[in-house]
Amino acid sequence: MKKKILVANRGEIAIRIIRAIQELGHVAVAVYETPDNDALHIRLADEAVWLGDGPRSDYLSIEKVIAATRKCGADAIHPGYGFLAENPDFARACEEAGIIFIGPPSEVIHNLGDKVMARKIMAEAGIAMVPGTQNLPAGQAGVDEALIFAGKYGYPIMIKATAGGGGRGIRQVENDEQLRVQINVARNEARSAFNNDNVYLEKVVLTPKHIEVQIIADAKGNTVHLGSRDCSIQRRNQKLVEIAPSLIKDQALVDLICDTAVKAAKAANYFNAGTVEFLVDKDYNFYFMEINTRVQVEHTVSEMVTGIDIVRTQIKLALGKDLSFTQDDIKIRGFAIEVRINAEDPQNNFMPEGGKKVAVYRSPGGYGVRLDGFVYQGYTVPEVYDSLLVKLTVFGFSWNETVDRLRRCLSNYVIVGPKTTIPYYIKLINDPDFKSGVFDTSFIETHPHLIQYDEQASEVNKLARLIAEIHYEQENRYAI
Repeated sequence: MKKKILVANRGEIAIRIIRAIQELGHVAVAVYETPDNDALHIRLADEAVWLGDGPRSDYLSIEKVIAATRKCGADAIHPGYGFLAENPDFARACEEAGIIFIGPPSEVIHNLGDKVMARKIMAEAGIAMVPGTQNLPAGQAGVDEALIFAGKYGYPIMIKATAGGGGRGIRQVENDEQLRVQINVARNEARSAFNNDNVYLEKVVLTPKHIEVQIIADAKGNTVHLGSRDCSIQRRNQKLVEIAPSLIKDQALVDLICDTAVKAAKAANYFNAGTVEFLVDKDYNFYFMEINTRVQVEHTVSEMVTGIDIVRTQIKLALGKDLSFTQDDIKIRGFAIEVRINAEDPQNNFMPEGGKKVAVYRSPGGYGVRLDGFVYQGYTVPEVYDSLLVKLTVFGFSWNETVDRLRRCLSNYVIVGPKTTIPYYIKLINDPDFKSGVFDTSFIETHPHLIQYDEQASEVNKLARLIAEIHYEQENRYAI
């Protein structure tokens, strides 16, 4: 039966979800704030509902999103990622309103969104974790408890927001003085970002690999994984490059990590799609970090190496279907790499380029190339939202083939107007360590030379090639 599904998000993930909804024969409804009047996700949806002037506040308003759902008569909501996606109050509001929430139940989101509660669930399931604390008490009592933990386990230590995500509410500290100061800084950031100022501590695993596992579970408890991803290349706890599968050569270890992810999902009574994240230290011990209760930005690489449409599967499960495949049906082939092309200036501390118009846009294509984005020629980058323009994902049957394809695509990509992260990625993927698959979470800090590129020369070369193409077409085009 045809359903009407509202997408409570914007940008590339809204477009991604809209396409899956339409492929399944359902009706896709977009929502938008005034700064997104010209956004592509509105044009691609079957219907659109204006939420308000925003910015951001209306996308984050549970009441307005529920009202929009009722107004258009939608049966279900897909939250995407960010905004309300991991807000248990939003999932609960959908449940109470009789609206299908395309994601886990509100209780699961609450339990796993509370990082301390998640650690408790995993401990009871016998899953190894980095040493950590419960929620720290407020005031001086919390500082005293933190200092005791530091004395036992040593520095560095990570302060983490209990309700954290997206790299916010996280501070690494190296000594007692920093610990005393940064606890309050982390609390303030957490309160602003999540309306929850609870924080806890974890011992830092030095220079680990950040490995995550995509899991999917149906309402009957059938749970599968889609292999591993390596998200180690990060800047300030924000992932820049995502790879599937992990380049860890010990397949038995990778299999054990993936099996542990399924065990963790079952321990949490997980339903729908999610991601279990781990740290792997230099001695190849691995530790549970968290479960993200939503579709991830980097889900594309898992789709490329498995052939499974994760968003389509999410929707079918939420509408009452069982998993149509088993673990034995899932085969990992080749490699996939995703880079996030942002409207940012890497040479100016990655400052966003909001307010600038895209004067020229020419995207790459060809075999094994996927683009998830919403930018177009004439598009003005909003100043009030995330700076992501497009996700470029490439596939190859070997690691070297995949890197070569990504290099070609980045070299052919032309975005004139705002500065972007494209030249930075060109430098990064040509680095010998990256090409050899040797990287961990310290990669960006230990490779400062990546920022040393000639932005102007890169753009001039691309423009010259475009002008030559246009001239050729004008000189060699004939009417019949």
